[in-house]
Amino acid sequence: MTDLTTASGIPVADNQNSITAGPRGPVLLQDFHLIEKLQHFNRERIPERVVHAKGSGAFGTFTVTHDISQYTKARLFNGVGKQTETFLRFSTVGGEKGSADTERDPRGFALRFYTEDGNWDLVGNNTPTFFLKDGIKFPDFIHTQKRDPQTNLKSAQMMWDFWSQAPESLHQVTILFSDRGTPDGYRHMDGFGSHTYSLINEDGQRVWVKWHFKTLQGIKNLSAAEAVRLAGADPDYAQRDLFNAIAKGDFPRWSVEIQVMDDDTRARWEAKTGWDAFDLTKVWPQGEFPRIPVGILELNRNPDNYHQDVEQAALSPSNVVPGLGYSPDKMLQARLFAYHDAQLYRVGTNHQHLPVNRPRCPFHNQQRDGGMAIANGGAARNYDPVRAMPAAGGFGHGDAGWQVEGVAGRYDTRATDDHFTQAGNLFRLLTEEGKRNLIDNIAGALGQTDAATQDRQIGHFLKADPAYGQGVAEAIQRLHNRAL
Repeated sequence: MTDLTTASGIPVADNQNSITAGPRGPVLLQDFHLIEKLQHFNRERIPERVVHAKGSGAFGTFTVTHDISQYTKARLFNGVGKQTETFLRFSTVGGEKGSADTERDPRGFALRFYTEDGNWDLVGNNTPTFFLKDGIKFPDFIHTQKRDPQTNLKSAQMMWDFWSQAPESLHQVTILFSDRGTPDGYRHMDGFGSHTYSLINEDGQRVWVKWHFKTLQGIKNLSAAEAVRLAGADPDYAQRDLFNAIAKGDFPRWSVEIQVMDDDTRARWEAKTGWDAFDLTKVWPQGEFPRIPVGILELNRNPDNYHQDVEQAALSPSNVVPGLGYSPDKMLQARLFAYHDAQLYRVGTNHQHLPVNRPRCPFHNQQRDGGMAIANGGAARNYDPVRAMPAAGGFGHGDAGWQVEGVAGRYDTRATDDHFTQAGNLFRLLTEEGKRNLIDNIAGALGQTDAATQDRQIGHFLKADPAYGQGVAEAIQRLHNRAL
């Protein structure tokens, strides 16, 4: 057994008895091992994530299976068979760290590629859309998913009041209350980059891209009743399932695929449909933009230490490597700031120095000092001298940037946006059983709200599909009649 030491490496003489003035005390302040032990214990919990607080993670490998060099010069894709180390953190979104894995909630799908050009973080969900398309609404939305400030209870009224007054949320609400709102663990669900991103090739040409991760284990979902049962019987169900599968060598895998759209096609498609290709509440129909295979993602190693590798993991969509880029998606633009800022607060100034966050390639900058400065530059120069250098142009790395036009200001397009067609299309794609489950799931939650909120929300469902709205209204009425 290894000898016990303090954090400074000093041998501990006795880990069972404090230093006291006589056998009955009092305890002396000079017992540094006692003080250090208690101080560290008091600080073992870093601040909880505001969203995605409860999660599971694993390391793995991404293997290229198809050549996409016509779209991107990113070096992790530059040869069929090439492998890149990855880390993937799954999570629920709204619940606290001690909440149940099976709650009805989107699931985070935050994937890091440790490439030779630095870390690429694709931070998405198990849904291709989201509730909002503008980040300015995000704090308000998340407040409705948390706890009422007076009762400290989750509030269906808060949730549905927000959704009913933000009809852009209808598509995601339909996904959330369908059977896919309670996936059977993390291995049996798809993942999505969700946002529109971009790819840049060697010639500086850009295409817009959507990332898809299709589970090779097959889609499996829990019924609403089974999800509730497991929340009480095994609240860590998804964590247990993922860890045990990897531990016994049953490595989960996903097919990595992309949808691609060039600027000319985007202009024609937007003119035809009236939809914005950068709107996070919309999907690109796969009949028009078929998925293109790229590679295989496999998770094959459990973390040795959950806190070190999962709790301290700090991913951000701002982390992209040459050959990959962003888009004008308003939600994405907000997240480019918000994620890194959250990690500076939650984990610390130098969170990128921690093993799970540190790139696997050499890195150098003039950032110095601050808390936990593990890789602090040594004696190297801590400034970059002013020197004549060729201008990078555009966004740099051969990314020419995109055209921006119009008058700066705040634009409210709610009156002209189509929030209903895609939600209705999704409803019509469901099986009859899927439609019944969706309607019953919504009725059970929406039925807890006041009449005005119900009327507003049912109005949105009716615009998506008359059978959708009528079904929810009748289901709520049946619940009301049973309660009388």
